[in-house]
Amino acid sequence: MGTIRDVQIRNWINAGKPLAKSDGDGLTFTLSTSGTASWVLRYRLGGKQRELTLGRYPDVTIAAARKLATEKRVEVQQGVDVARKKQKAKLDTAREWTFKRLADDYLTKASEHLAALTIEGRRQQLRDYVHGRIGHLSAREVSPGDIVDIVERSGEKSLHVARLVLIALREVFAHGVARHVVEGNPCAHIKANIIGAPPSRRARIMLTDVELIAMLAELPQIGRENELASKILLATCTRIGELTRTEWKRVNFERKEWTIPPEHSKNKKQFVIPLTEQAAGWFMELRGLAFDSGFVLPLRKRHHGRGGDAAMEATSLNAALNRLHDKLGERFRRFTPP
Repeated sequence: MGTIRDVQIRNWINAGKPLAKSDGDGLTFTLSTSGTASWVLRYRLGGKQRELTLGRYPDVTIAAARKLATEKRVEVQQGVDVARKKQKAKLDTAREWTFKRLADDYLTKASEHLAALTIEGRRQQLRDYVHGRIGHLSAREVSPGDIVDIVERSGEKSLHVARLVLIALREVFAHGVARHVVEGNPCAHIKANIIGAPPSRRARIMLTDVELIAMLAELPQIGRENELASKILLATCTRIGELTRTEWKRVNFERKEWTIPPEHSKNKKQFVIPLTEQAAGWFMELRGLAFDSGFVLPLRKRHHGRGGDAAMEATSLNAALNRLHDKLGERFRRFTPP
């Protein structure tokens, strides 16, 4: 024991060549081709060569590695397969991951490379159709049958919804496989169009002049902010998420232009929308209703003790329009802004 010194390790790391150097009694310092320095304990049990990774250097110092190696050798002498014991502990830890925890971890990691609107949509799909059924279950225990049941139930809303839910589930479990939380993806061989109806495109709702007149006349019932937001969306043909995430610095009243930055647009390209006098006036009125917020449509709860500044969720406006439709019945068809 004790043949390796810190200065040697530093020199090996600086050289950058993969190697394995023994410190004695099975304790080995290893350097991978990627430059990862680790301590490994090599031992024999039942006539078979085994090895246990003790930790990375310099997080685990020479002294700490030697102490750990001594403790693990005592267990080996008692017949314990310490490598298998560590593997089992990892599996037990993985079983503690509920689907909800795995989904939250996926959304956090995916937000680094996916558009915010995509993340918002997947969060909503998981919340509305998945968490209530399997959110509390261990991610490892979710079966293909559970997935089929969820997709079938979401398909009662529409095949489009079923597809989106299945995509969200597939991505969450792919993330779980990569993290070694689950061993396989239960969505691997499931297709929404096989479970539900044949593929079909959603028909776009085009309100008639009569429906538009009826709807616009009743918009004040959903609140002034929602009314103005709906009119802006209808007048500019923009997506609802593009408006709810807009900051005031993107609205130029002097030039009567609204700029949508690439991170807010679906195609990741910036574009500028010219505003009519009426549309600019709607934005100006919203500015008066936004108080000191940096967002055109701020989260209203911030004025009720929550603090901070945040944009209104796109689902809030859709919910308001749905309530209006439910109240007015057949005077106009149910629709959502783009």
